[in-house]
Amino acid sequence: GAQNNSCTLLHHTGGTGQGARTWIKELLNQDMAFQHIKVIYPTAPARPYTPLKGAFSTVWFDRFKICIDCPEHMESIDSMCRRLTDLINDEIKNGIAKNRILIGGFSMGGGMAMHLAYRFHQDLAGVFALSSFLNKDSAVYQALKRNEGVLPELFQCHGISDELVLYSWGEETNRILKSLGVSTSLHTFPDLQHELSRTEIEKLKTWIVKKLPVEATKTN
Repeated sequence: GAQNNSCTLLHHTGGTGQGARTWIKELLNQDMAFQHIKVIYPTAPARPYTPLKGAFSTVWFDRFKICIDCPEHMESIDSMCRRLTDLINDEIKNGIAKNRILIGGFSMGGGMAMHLAYRFHQDLAGVFALSSFLNKDSAVYQALKRNEGVLPELFQCHGISDELVLYSWGEETNRILKSLGVSTSLHTFPDLQHELSRTEIEKLKTWIVKKLPVEATKTN
């Protein structure tokens, strides 16, 4: 069938699009593929990354440190929001309606997706964030405080055993977004650390098809 829906998955710190695709393929024993949805795995450009003492890494943005209560590195976040907006606009030029586009990611990729969707593209089909968080007083929260309209639904997953991005950070992000009018779900995985699991990807696939159903592609 025609792939007039798209889903973009943003990799974690230091990852690549191809690496994320392969990781998911190994978990599922097959590609995460849908007949009616194009799945895109972009790679972040390499830049100096402060938590790695300024070493170059493929990151969507910089962080002053990996913690929930430090300020966001707005300059790098905003410049990547502009680059990813170009990617969304390319999809629209290719004939995909804005409300047929999903964006999400793992770890930093999920944080990036929340900035992109909730600050600049509130008419997307939905957002997913796997093992991700937003900093306290995030620019995302500030933008949503001023918002009146309907927002993209958020699908969130988090491992309770995560020692890099604490479960409590993901839980707090979910709670604040919900209080600001975002329809959210948070799926928890007791033994999962900072990683992806097969069960989680299966749940994500089910949600993707719920947000981008096949039927809607038949009506013109």
